[in-house]
Amino acid sequence: MKRILYILIASITVGSSLFSCEPVEDRESLDAITLTPENTKFSVTQNPANDHEVILKNEDPNVIPYWKYFDSKGNELGHSNKSDDKIVFPFGGTYKVYYTAYTRGGAVDASAPVSVTVAKNDETYFSDPKWAMLTNGAAGKTWVLDMASPIGWGGLDFPSDKGDNWNWYPDYASNSWVMPNKDWGEMRFDLAGGYNVTVKQTAQATDEQTTKAGLFAFDMVNNKMSFLNGAELLYGGNYYPDVSNWSSLKVIELTATSLRLSVLRDQSRTGEGKAQIIFHYKPKP
Repeated sequence: MKRILYILIASITVGSSLFSCEPVEDRESLDAITLTPENTKFSVTQNPANDHEVILKNEDPNVIPYWKYFDSKGNELGHSNKSDDKIVFPFGGTYKVYYTAYTRGGAVDASAPVSVTVAKNDETYFSDPKWAMLTNGAAGKTWVLDMASPIGWGGLDFPSDKGDNWNWYPDYASNSWVMPNKDWGEMRFDLAGGYNVTVKQTAQATDEQTTKAGLFAFDMVNNKMSFLNGAELLYGGNYYPDVSNWSSLKVIELTATSLRLSVLRDQSRTGEGKAQIIFHYKPKP
């Protein structure tokens, strides 16, 4: 019975899937050939009409090809073992494509990766105006907590499943205990080579700040957002222990001048039930 070899390596992508895989014959069935890094036969070419499309082609029928590709920060975006494949890079930037040939004698890596440069972000891919509202594209956009909204709302809302719905407006001096009016930090989104987010958070009792950078995913259909690689939502007040996940978010509102994101606060242990904490943000001047 002929055995089938599957080459599988786990990979996580954000926003688009760049993974592809197909069954290939066991390398023991390949011809016994001598292969060196210098005489591997493959090509990596960009579509002249669309530099976001990259064509991968294995030109040696005696080997099993394996491709993997990385962004300029060293993040693996995907992999493939197809002899002919097309991958799409929606972001502007420089990428590296690695080729490995599997032979009966073992794996042989090409002598060097192929560099691919994409001039700019794909305007069609990011045509939804929400991308510009949130990130300002590759240039980036910074958001801060709205501590004094001129239109009369800011601070926090607490819609509860127990019906105890209340909010706090920072212009109410009597409610200053809820969340002091101070510099809580900032949150920056950009599309410069990836779905990038950086959060600078101020401590609750001091002015000490910590910064975490990561990636974000934005599901515009279901109004959901998630932070990856350690980044967490910018928040104000002493609410951190009340929320188990500061990286899974609901997008309540997004315009060019206003952003409202919520997390789930669970106070079931005290009988208060579950509630969303909705944080209001405005663009940094």
